[in-house]
Amino acid sequence: MNQPNTIILLKGIQIYSEDRKIENGYIKLKDQKIIELGPMETLREEEHCEILTLPSAYKAVPGFIDVHIHGVNGADVMDATEESLDIMTKMLPSEGTTSFLATTMTQSSSEIEKALSNASQYISKQQDTGRAEIIGIHLEGPFVNPKMAGAQPREHMVHPNLDLFKKWQSLAKNRIKLVTLAPEQTGGLELVRYLKETGVVASIGHSDAVYEEVVDAIKAGANHVTHLYNQMRGLHHREPGVVGAAFLHQELKAEIIVDGVHVRSEMVQLAYKQKGSQGLILITDSMRAKCLKNGHYDLGGQDVTVQDGKAVLSDGTLAGSILKLGTAAKSILNYTGCSLEEVIEMASANPAKQLNIFNRKGSIKKGKDGDIVILNENLDVVMTFCRGKVAYKKEENGYEFD
Repeated sequence: MNQPNTIILLKGIQIYSEDRKIENGYIKLKDQKIIELGPMETLREEEHCEILTLPSAYKAVPGFIDVHIHGVNGADVMDATEESLDIMTKMLPSEGTTSFLATTMTQSSSEIEKALSNASQYISKQQDTGRAEIIGIHLEGPFVNPKMAGAQPREHMVHPNLDLFKKWQSLAKNRIKLVTLAPEQTGGLELVRYLKETGVVASIGHSDAVYEEVVDAIKAGANHVTHLYNQMRGLHHREPGVVGAAFLHQELKAEIIVDGVHVRSEMVQLAYKQKGSQGLILITDSMRAKCLKNGHYDLGGQDVTVQDGKAVLSDGTLAGSILKLGTAAKSILNYTGCSLEEVIEMASANPAKQLNIFNRKGSIKKGKDGDIVILNENLDVVMTFCRGKVAYKKEENGYEFD
């Protein structure tokens, strides 16, 4: 199955394409790309195709893009091994994720450098189709504020340092695409300006910035907020903080962890009403315990206890999530009553646009990568294509190969 030059034909499903919804449609995939799509009545050629007939209630949506993920199934980006990244790229399609930013965390310079070098080498080799694609690196820390540490170890935090970042970006061969930093720290605005100049997303996170400091960061080029509400100065009627600034400034796209643990449902509704689907990006911020049982796990040298959907340090601090992106998509729909089109905007289109890769990812359109997720009538992920190749299929889900 999926031999080179084979045309895969998906037929008889609802398609949420870039510009319209097709009720009874088809998609053709070849050489990693979407080569044709449309209503079934316009389908002319089925010969020489590998045909996949799906139930009419199933939906084809663009692959989800996770710009903030540390690990899954026992693997973590900070392991700095090819094996761990292999596990991540293999596992993530099961939740609908077809591409992601390998996310580091605050550690010693030597540990961060190992992770950056490993991720860069992994990206530079020909990544296998049929797996989630690593599209870059998200550097979360160490340029953050100790007052908003969360699960980032304070002892390794440093002020934003332009020379150090340049060294790391060189080591990563310019594959750092997003940086979480606290702009109020000494050197913060200087680094934000440099990130803007070099096409890297500057994200405000783990930050105690007051409103005016956030406005200064926006003027310097910041256009992103890391996990809205979590580990940032909150909303107060005399000090809007980072959260208030995120609500008021459309320039800022805001990540949000919709797991019912990091942010309660009413606050997800508030963010949706303030930012709209065009202003939010669904992320998981998941750690290595995702897909594993309750127990004890490591996060940056710290012991994490996972119990009943919640990952915490010994003092009760939240330590990343075990959230799946497909679950986040269903949850925000339930919390806010938004449409599936808006979910697609938050899970696929917005991250692609923010990373400047919307020309090839983030929507279903002829010529774009064959990153497609098939959802059943309950919006569960039943099948995922990564660059035109089957990466995941749920057993016994009612489809058939002709």
